Amino acid sequence: MAAALAASLPAPSAAPAAPQPKYEAIPASMAKVIDIEAEIPLTTIQLDGMVVTKIIKHAREAPSSTAHGLLLGLDLDGTLEVSNSFPLPYHTHDDDEKSVKAIARHQASMLRSLKEVQADDSVVGFYQATTLGAFFSQSLVDTLAIHQEKLRHGGVVIVHDLSQTARGNASFRAYRLTAAFMDAYKKSNFNTARDHVLTRSHDSLINHRLTFSSILEELPLKIRTNPLLSSFLGTLTKAIPSTMPDATPLEAYETAVSPSYAALDLGTAGVTRNLEQIVEAVDAYRTEEGNVSYLIRQIARERAKADNYIAKRKEENQARIAQGLAPLPEEDVSRLFKIPAEPNRLESLLLLGQIDAYAKSLGDTSSTSLAKMYAAKASAGI
Repeated sequence: MAAALAASLPAPSAAPAAPQPKYEAIPASMAKVIDIEAEIPLTTIQLDGMVVTKIIKHAREAPSSTAHGLLLGLDLDGTLEVSNSFPLPYHTHDDDEKSVKAIARHQASMLRSLKEVQADDSVVGFYQATTLGAFFSQSLVDTLAIHQEKLRHGGVVIVHDLSQTARGNASFRAYRLTAAFMDAYKKSNFNTARDHVLTRSHDSLINHRLTFSSILEELPLKIRTNPLLSSFLGTLTKAIPSTMPDATPLEAYETAVSPSYAALDLGTAGVTRNLEQIVEAVDAYRTEEGNVSYLIRQIARERAKADNYIAKRKEENQARIAQGLAPLPEEDVSRLFKIPAEPNRLESLLLLGQIDAYAKSLGDTSSTSLAKMYAAKASAGI
């Protein structure tokens, strides 16, 4: 998906520059609102009610929990107003070259169609559906990094939790990558080496103080609803007298929207699945840490061989100089000993983020379910 977004997002043109048209100066009263130079930092994300319903509908109808799409809108006076969105096609293998090209064509076609009908066609980010609050992944980080490099104010990601929506709570959160993580990501340096002699770059996770909790920063999010739409929803939920002449007392009043009893659900069904997800994430983290430990030991062995070779060569040269002979030429140690590169710790950070998200989801679900169970027990007189 990251490759497809990179292909579809606007890129600088190599064509010769055309003469620039002359525009009138922006009035002083609008200079702050119309932020052409992107000098006003984003402070709030505002979702339109239509965008919220589109995301929920797409997430429910998607064949898996990997529903994602693009967000369209405009930033005004520090507020990123998301006014529209459209889903991206789902493919089993997102890394397949044909799938990437198909997604890129779909994006270009949708943006072109929106522009033809004079709708918002400015990409400001993307949305991602998730379950149990765990959305940390390499694909999400790569896609978000592409957006923050190419878009004016830097792209954002809206995370929608399906498990919360199933319990009657629409969960939407807005995130973007932190400046420290972007600096390390551009240099592709996610090792923990402190000494710059042991690695090509002295920048590392320790120097950037990066942990799984400092990869993303959350932005305040609010939902804007149309007053007319709110009034219409109010009429749908309001009970009206039934037109049936022989209606029973239970059918005397009816509503267009059937009542939801999600609040009465004790919520114990998802606890087992949540525990399974935690165990799987912990096993994946242990496997990753085992691979990293093996690479570190291999690097230490190869580096020890290189150090011993250098020390032995120095002793031989000192002995030859003492005998009046010319010293042996210095050889490139990197050609004689293949020292592996420092292991990448980004995958470990993302797995820790998943474990933390699963644990928080389990804590929220368990606390709510426990309170409901005590309430049900008290109401039943047990």
